Amino acid sequence: MDSLTFILAGTLAAATPLILAALGELVVEKSGVLNLSIEGMMATGAAVAFVVATLSGSAFFGFAAAAGAAVLLSLVFATLVLIFLANQVAAGLAVGILGLGLSALVGKRFEGTTIEPVARLDIPGLSDIALLGKVVFGQDLLVYLAIALIIVITRMLARTKLGLIIRAVGEAPNTAHAIGYPVLLVRYGCVAFGGALAGIAGAYITLSYTPLWAEGLIAGRGWIVVALVVFGTWRAGRIALGGYLFGAVSLLELSVQGFGLAIPSQILSASPYLITIIVLALISRDIRKTRLNSPASLGIPWRAGD
Repeated sequence: MDSLTFILAGTLAAATPLILAALGELVVEKSGVLNLSIEGMMATGAAVAFVVATLSGSAFFGFAAAAGAAVLLSLVFATLVLIFLANQVAAGLAVGILGLGLSALVGKRFEGTTIEPVARLDIPGLSDIALLGKVVFGQDLLVYLAIALIIVITRMLARTKLGLIIRAVGEAPNTAHAIGYPVLLVRYGCVAFGGALAGIAGAYITLSYTPLWAEGLIAGRGWIVVALVVFGTWRAGRIALGGYLFGAVSLLELSVQGFGLAIPSQILSASPYLITIIVLALISRDIRKTRLNSPASLGIPWRAGD
């Protein structure tokens, strides 16, 4: 029972940063912009959050600073691809590398230090329920925020005017511009929103999930986030399902050791990335389904009058 509780509760926690960042990337891609700098934005958010929270003693200020820093980085990316029409793949890689460098610079003095993790909620009565209590009612606030965002973003994209505008800009920017929608402004806003969630996701890793700072702590999660959006075929619910799947896989090393199975730790550590490759290969076989849900103008530069 204790092992099962650990796996289920750990899955929710491990999946939270992936889901937060992937939901932000979903909104960005729905507007027609491909952002491959998530890894750098998460790393920047993680470093800034840790430094600010350590110096101020407030996790709230840490999360706010992480969101702000990642938004600034996202606006650099947005300016490159929306104003100067830089190639979105190349610009995303460049800004991602910049973010990784900034995170190393910001967190250099704090390398290897730890911090008190964000407090977990303890709901009297509910937290004491066998299995369910510790899994569902013993998490920190960001776990519930991720679950709420799944519902909010699903509804926003499907049933609100804002969601319709974002999808129109992503599917047919010329048509959206012709009927009066500010294409560049909408895309700027979506990129900034995606950056904010990526920064918060990074902050969650250093302030809650692994309450310490070390260079390379993000460990490729930004690339898994990009893969999750494709895995979920640009639908928030499927992306969340994929996030929880990858969260469970990331706990394989500890879980297998707990059951006493003799599997090399290197294989278990690499398992999330191996599964990412396998899943993407399987999805790529159904090109029609991928094209059906993919925004039509994704990754294509746009300028008014073109």
